[in-house]
Amino acid sequence: MRSIAWPVFRGEGSQFRLDPTGKADTRFNRQGDFMKYPISCQLYSARNFWPIEPQLGALKSMGYDAVEPWQAAYEDDPVTFGRQIRDAGLDCYGFHMPLAGLINETAKYIDIAHALGAWLMIPPYLAPNERGTTPDMWRILGDRLGQAAQQVSAHGLKVAWHNHDFEYFPLADGSRPIDHILAAGGKDLHFEIDCGWIMRAGTDPAAELIRYADRIIAIQVKDTAPDGTLKDDGWTATGDGIIDWPRLAPLFSETNAHHIVTEHDNPSDWKVFATRSLDYLRSLPQLRK
Repeated sequence: MRSIAWPVFRGEGSQFRLDPTGKADTRFNRQGDFMKYPISCQLYSARNFWPIEPQLGALKSMGYDAVEPWQAAYEDDPVTFGRQIRDAGLDCYGFHMPLAGLINETAKYIDIAHALGAWLMIPPYLAPNERGTTPDMWRILGDRLGQAAQQVSAHGLKVAWHNHDFEYFPLADGSRPIDHILAAGGKDLHFEIDCGWIMRAGTDPAAELIRYADRIIAIQVKDTAPDGTLKDDGWTATGDGIIDWPRLAPLFSETNAHHIVTEHDNPSDWKVFATRSLDYLRSLPQLRK
């Protein structure tokens, strides 16, 4: 069972889940909604189809509850971008940000989080030359993330690490970077689990959903095509790839996840990806109320 039950507020004619800051999440369980989780779309998926603002209205029309921005979407003017998100009728639960920004420019990114209306700060990546080769190097990263999480908590914010495949490649001693990151980060460091990258690393996403159930705060339902697929860099809309979502979906409720995020790293048509992914998630009985 999930160790955290997000609090519920019952309002007039409807019921709302509270997000981890205590604010009513009006997108969740709204009138006529039937999903257990609010669903967000990672805007990185549409980075090759500027401008961004029309994408927000399109996602709202498809039925999305929220968006998850990446740095280029908000860095020029986070206040205006946050207003555009809200004007489109969407929420922003979390956003991807540079690790260096979290560690070295904490105050700046706290302000950005508040401007976007987000409560979850997500460093998503390390360049190859920044990746550790020993357990101690990955523990140092986890410790820094945990310290940053403690620092931003005073501002109503949380921190989550987002994985790729490299965190699952064994080190020389056979241990895995992801385990060192989350162990050293402590309970204040959460996890946005990316099932697609875990699959590409040759690891079972089901096992990781179980292993880190109490640390998972968001679930990214990225899907991948069979090995050797060249189209769209081998990524697909959720449900069109090789991941067994009916097997994974029942495990979502055993985690502490607040929401689900769709993403595709290089779609040839971002609207097709976003629509097909949302429709597929809605079709899964395990995710319906």
